[in-house]
Amino acid sequence: MAKFVIEGGHPLSGSLSVNTAKNSAVAILCASLMIKGKTVLYDVPRIEEVYRILEILTSIGVKIAWLAEHTLSLDTSAKLQMDKIDKKATEITRSSLMLLGALAAREKEFKIYKSGGCRLGERTVKPHLFALEQFGVSVESKNKYYDVKNKPLKAVDIVMYESGDTPTENAIMAAVLAPGVTTIKFASSNYMVQDLCYFLQSAGAKIEGVGGTTLRITGVSKLSDVKKYNIIPDPIEAMTFIALAITTKSEMTIKNCPMDFLELEMEKLRVMGQKFQIKDRRKSANGKFDIVDIKFAVSELQALPDKIYGSPFPGLNIDNLPLFVPILTQAKGRTLVHDWVYENRAIYFLDFQKLGANLTLLDPHRVFVEGPTKLRGSELMCPPAIRPAVALLVAMVAATGKSVMRNSYTIERGYEDLAGRLAKVGVKITYEE
Repeated sequence: MAKFVIEGGHPLSGSLSVNTAKNSAVAILCASLMIKGKTVLYDVPRIEEVYRILEILTSIGVKIAWLAEHTLSLDTSAKLQMDKIDKKATEITRSSLMLLGALAAREKEFKIYKSGGCRLGERTVKPHLFALEQFGVSVESKNKYYDVKNKPLKAVDIVMYESGDTPTENAIMAAVLAPGVTTIKFASSNYMVQDLCYFLQSAGAKIEGVGGTTLRITGVSKLSDVKKYNIIPDPIEAMTFIALAITTKSEMTIKNCPMDFLELEMEKLRVMGQKFQIKDRRKSANGKFDIVDIKFAVSELQALPDKIYGSPFPGLNIDNLPLFVPILTQAKGRTLVHDWVYENRAIYFLDFQKLGANLTLLDPHRVFVEGPTKLRGSELMCPPAIRPAVALLVAMVAATGKSVMRNSYTIERGYEDLAGRLAKVGVKITYEE
């Protein structure tokens, strides 16, 4: 059982650079199956979630090669062997659900094992199915797997049952190879959805309205090879490092931040009294997104005057909401955190009490956080959800004394070499297997 061991309570300094996005990477890797050819991806994060998707792709016949540390080549031209799909890897990662849309035009019939991922209560697959069935995809739920049967795809006008990221991505992938014109309304416009659209456009897809909630997609008969595509920097990793700088009261610079997807988060912090400078505004490596460096100064924080909650983009990112909890432990006053999306993610916030936080759980969705409080080290099991887990790790770095986070695989799903990178800014942390 791997673990992080931290000697916390020390000021940090220097800079951290944001890696590319887990959620974009796994979607684009699944979408490579639509090309029936070669794809070269740059800036691919070396994280466990990506490794699980690569295990799945390899098991069904995709040829994969690392050309450099973060450059990946995929050849998806061979006939797929869906009967040999890696059962364990599929069950571990919920991202495998995106095979439903990616294979909608390619495979007439296959089985896919039911998946896990973060334990966040009842996460229904119905929004995926409500959309895909309109294109001609039939998914029958069995005890441990889904039985998938695909009819010839047809263009449709659909309204997403909910503005979910992966259901929208599945609908986009089905629409791209469906003859005719598809309109998708109430689509998610989050960073990974936009990144997927731009990747598919680079392969010849005809998608209009990227960045909005209504997409118009004209189906094409096939997609072309992608010789180079750079994945977007991760706004959730950016917010993780931002929370680290603020909670530890450190002067730090967070580099390579995708500002398009952090603007509301930064406004909340500004209202709380956090001082920062935005520097070196530029375009991302794929030319589609605004990137900045953000320099943080030590600041006295006040609690927000109202509650804080996540929403579909352009609202405050749902995955960034837990990362405000360690920040709020250092702000004067009381803040209501409303995590309405998941049935029980807010329950994981109770672990902050073991570090000395003044936190009250009101119900499975809402907590009061009151500050400022002096955090102290403790030994904890890693919560089985990435963002509450890494938010807790941030608090451990700020807490005085020794902390141990056991069973750290959850964090490794989404963060590459986190201990090594944090050590470079002064975090006294070791990773032990």
